[in-house]
This record gives sequence, C-alpha cells and structure tokens, in this order.
Amino acid sequence: MPRFVILEHDWPAPHWDFLLEAGHRLRAWRLLAEPGPGRTVPAEANFDHRPLYLDYEGPLSGGRGTVRRWDAGTFDWVADEPGRVAVELRGGTLAGRCVVADDRCSFV
Repeated sequence: MPRFVILEHDWPAPHWDFLLEAGHRLRAWRLLAEPGPGRTVPAEANFDHRPLYLDYEGPLSGGRGTVRRWDAGTFDWVADEPGRVAVELRGGTLAGRCVVADDRCSFV
C-alpha cells in the first residue's frame, strides 16, 4: 500500500509539503496554508522528492530550513489525470478523500 506524508517546512516561508509515494519517487505539492479535514488550501506543484522523506524529520541540506512530520499514513489512488489527482487518505490526522486540482488541495 502506498504511503503519504505531510511535512511542515519552515523555508523560505512556512508551508506544508504534501508527498505521495509513486514507485521510486514522491509526487509533491507545496500547500500554502495548513491542511485539515474539510479545508481547501492553495497548492503548487513541486518537484518530485526522494522516498527518504517518508520517514525523515530534521534539517535540510543547503540551508533550506527544517521539516517536521505533520501527518502520515497510507492511501489509495482514486484518480490520476492531467491537472487532477484524487486519493483516499488513511492518516493519523487526515482520513478521507483529497483532491488536488486547479492550484488547490481539498480535504473532504
């Protein structure tokens, strides 16, 4: 079962990295407001991350701040199409459908 993690990241400004396991990479989005059940937050597509971030907390190389786990768990793919991703999350804080589309991330 694939895993997800949301990391609170303090650089260059506070945001949350939403990472979904996809084979040997993590698909990534930068959430510009704190996620939460029933919330829709602005989201920006980010570059793929290495799988080590599923378990990592601490300082990042190159002076890029620190990350702290905000939530983690497993998920199922519901949709993966151009411009839209939907997953069913099973985390400690978030459980339910999450849709990333149109520069926003909705947690239902």
